[in-house]
Amino acid sequence: MSYKDYMVRATAADAQIRAFAATTKDLAEYGRKAHNLSPIAAAALGRLMTGTVMMGTMMDNDQDLITVKMDGDGPLKGVLATADRFGNVKGYVANPYVVMEPNSSGHLNVGGGIGEGTLTVIRDMGLKEPYVGQVPLYTGEVAEDLTYYFTKSEQTPSSVGLGVLVERENLSVIAAGGFIIQLLPFASEEVITKLEENLTKFSSVTDILKAGKTPEDLLNILLEGFDVEITDKIDLNFYCNCDKDRVERALMLIGRKELQELIDEGKPVELCCHFCNKKYVFKTSELLEIQRNLE
Repeated sequence: MSYKDYMVRATAADAQIRAFAATTKDLAEYGRKAHNLSPIAAAALGRLMTGTVMMGTMMDNDQDLITVKMDGDGPLKGVLATADRFGNVKGYVANPYVVMEPNSSGHLNVGGGIGEGTLTVIRDMGLKEPYVGQVPLYTGEVAEDLTYYFTKSEQTPSSVGLGVLVERENLSVIAAGGFIIQLLPFASEEVITKLEENLTKFSSVTDILKAGKTPEDLLNILLEGFDVEITDKIDLNFYCNCDKDRVERALMLIGRKELQELIDEGKPVELCCHFCNKKYVFKTSELLEIQRNLE
């Protein structure tokens, strides 16, 4: 079954629960190909982009941006994703070529790849200073870390599930997606108990999605026994707003001495966007023009 990436938002149990679910196979595969990621790096980035893009749709204003980054002492070193409220997301892995043995369950060892460190959530809402929340990494497996963040930093009881399935032969992503389920403050004990039972017997995100199920199906399974009302459906895209002008502004910030050294080499300079790996080439004549603009 083939469908474009999208996510749904929903409420359940007379709005005592709010829920989000997404399918992100194309997003995760785009990220894998753009950055030439190893399977473990593809899983890490795919999971984090999925979680971040769902969190992005929780924001209120059109210009708001959210960035989630995981910095650890494992070989992946770090993963970062940035999203807006319209379903656009981008991201990268600090060390994209890591190869590791599977974990004890036989799955990609994302937690070991990221290691111990911190999870930071930056909400840029157009104010003088962005809101920054930070917690220690709980497992490094991404979903558990976001669950921990919501509970500790935002005092919102949540359950986050994320999954990326990478095909063993050609290393492409064959299923990816996730969910966020949150209890609102007035949720009854009965609702809490029933939801916990549902989550306990849930298999995995990738099991559901590789069977051809949709985000709507995912929520109906997780929220079985509740009145689920889908309130919104949002298309998801890997979107990077880089262009040559932005890269040129970055070149202006490196300093006169470093810029002069590049000019003295007399060769074109190739710069790469962190997020989408698009390459931008500046000839010596363009570097001289940038230098003149600094004077």
